[in-house]
Amino acid sequence: MRSSVPSLFLLFLSFAHGTANPADDDPCRPKSCRRHHGPSVQFPFLLEGKDLPGGYSREFNLSCVGGNTLLSLPDTPRSLLVKDIDYKNGSITVRDPKGCIPLLLANLNHSIFSYKMSPRSPYSSYPPYNYTLFQCPPDGRSTSGMTQLDCVSTNKYNVFAVESNSYVGDLPLVSCMRKGSIDLLPMMIGSMMNEVRLLWDIKKPEGGRCPNHSKWCQQNKSGIFCINPPGRDKRKRNLEITGGVVGFFLFLVGLSGLGYFINEKRRDKAFQLKIESFLQDYEALKPTRYSYNDIKRITNDFEEKLGQGAYGTVYKGKLSDEIFVAVKMLDNSFGNGEEFINEVSTMGRIHHVNVVRMVGFCADGFRRALVYEFLANESLEKFIFQGEDTLDPFLSWERLHDIALGVAKGIEYLHQGCDHKILHFDIKPHNILLDNNFNPKIADFGLAKLCSKEQSAVSMTAARGTMGYIAPEVFSRNFGSVSSKSDVYSFGMLLLEMVGGRKNVDVNAKNMSQMYFPQWVYNHLNKGEELEIRIREDGDHNIAKKLAIVGLWCIHWYPADRPPVKAVVQMLEGDECPVMPKNPFVSSSSGDAAIMRGRLWNTDLEVIAE
Repeated sequence: MRSSVPSLFLLFLSFAHGTANPADDDPCRPKSCRRHHGPSVQFPFLLEGKDLPGGYSREFNLSCVGGNTLLSLPDTPRSLLVKDIDYKNGSITVRDPKGCIPLLLANLNHSIFSYKMSPRSPYSSYPPYNYTLFQCPPDGRSTSGMTQLDCVSTNKYNVFAVESNSYVGDLPLVSCMRKGSIDLLPMMIGSMMNEVRLLWDIKKPEGGRCPNHSKWCQQNKSGIFCINPPGRDKRKRNLEITGGVVGFFLFLVGLSGLGYFINEKRRDKAFQLKIESFLQDYEALKPTRYSYNDIKRITNDFEEKLGQGAYGTVYKGKLSDEIFVAVKMLDNSFGNGEEFINEVSTMGRIHHVNVVRMVGFCADGFRRALVYEFLANESLEKFIFQGEDTLDPFLSWERLHDIALGVAKGIEYLHQGCDHKILHFDIKPHNILLDNNFNPKIADFGLAKLCSKEQSAVSMTAARGTMGYIAPEVFSRNFGSVSSKSDVYSFGMLLLEMVGGRKNVDVNAKNMSQMYFPQWVYNHLNKGEELEIRIREDGDHNIAKKLAIVGLWCIHWYPADRPPVKAVVQMLEGDECPVMPKNPFVSSSSGDAAIMRGRLWNTDLEVIAE
């Protein structure tokens, strides 16, 4: 009797083991990570830790972490939380705790993959949505027309998504950088940040061998169950057919596309590394340093020449299919590199809508280059020096006024908006570039000088600038100290050339009185006569007169009689036409000199050592 008790106990254990374990290990039996609450996991899905049966993809292998059901997808930094699985319609709903699903599944439909993204209703028809990403400084800009992606934004920058086919001209994308794209989303990006439905073909996989069993999983309308494996001959035939098809497919791929895909992936990876480097430099507000080989690649071996300047040649370049730049190769035969140092050190401090932005530079041995954003409409000089009959119709007087105001605001930023005061010393039409919307941007800082904001004048060992735009005090200190008023003088000469559509000094003028255009303008306005210069509409008279008067205020011989650039901006923004100045061309030997130096805009100028 005693010996029969242990025997019965062992028999009970063996019975329990024989009945419970096969059911628990049966892969066709539904399971879940959290009892009664988690989604049911059954064919075609398996829980992690099981051997994958034949015909299965790893993308159908789920895992349990902390009672949650997780789905791991290739090339994604983290797993997605499985919320629901619809076996009837072949869909799985996943969530991202960090709210960044579109970036995790970017361009999913382009890859050879088991899932496709779907709108919330699997039966709806929809157009794909394509988005372009922009990285912007966190300056509290309006987000109208854009979707902010908080999951990738930091305290140094915000990332916004903008529909790729939308017009971005009215969006607040100033100082922003394009960071990539997300294509073929099934719905608007804002509605799928946290949750998305993925579809799989419910016909595949058709079946697979049960791990640790000799049976196969099978699915039909009744459910999922295990069946005996098909006949050996049929299986062999299927394997032969499958092997022949796969072999033929691999042969074709090897002949026609294998090399192409390898090269494309290698090139894309190299380009992504370059872009990441570029974005890191941009975050630090520093231009990128390029090698000479980079410059040759960017310009396609200097294929397209944009122009020639006093210190070098400008070529068109391309960082990507959508990012174009202008590359200025400096001529080493001029100077000792001071212009290069000036421009790099100055442009690294500047970030303003009316100042051209430096993308990078090259200092590779004796080869030096400056890389700027590309502006399609080139310089203002191309539009204003065309003659009366050939003036470009886009440059109406209202547009000329907007360009003048933009240039003045750019100069005001250089004088007051930076950590140091920046004196340009070469304001002229050739150095005013225009973007696609004819917004002006000040360029070419090779002659610029930096000084403290507290000091207002600078000493110079030699004159610098372009003849016709250089202020008198730059040539002779008898007129006063060199200061920010020297840029005001150059701007005034620029304004008068915009008004006349010609150089201020024209030796081919019809008569002597028109040879020096500023004097001719002053004489006409002082007599109360209208400026009949390319006037086409009624309001053109007022704009032309306003620009001419502001220009005359700026070109006084004595810097103390010129307005500061802040006052120039106020005059251009005002609705009323400014009052006429006194004669700005009075020489130092004239009896009116004392009157002209009445110091309407007088400030004490402290000389700054160069």
